Amino acid sequence: MAWITALLASGPARKALGLLLAAITVTLFLLNLRRAGERAGRLAERLSTSERTHEIQRQMLEAASRRPADRDALAQRMRDGRF
Repeated sequence: MAWITALLASGPARKALGLLLAAITVTLFLLNLRRAGERAGRLAERLSTSERTHEIQRQMLEAASRRPADRDALAQRMRDGRF
């Protein structure tokens, strides 16, 4: 067990361990960036879908507000040529 301590206490081993830790840190940072980008992409797609849905619903409400109140109003509208 003492030889592991002696090996890790040597200069080159400490330098290699430092480089290894730096490489692991950079790798984890890049992976986290990738996950954050994917999450942001999904949120942007969800927002876009929601905006399209709301626009369609708004158009449907506008169309419903312009419809004739009853059959007589519809018949009058068709006689006048306003569909």
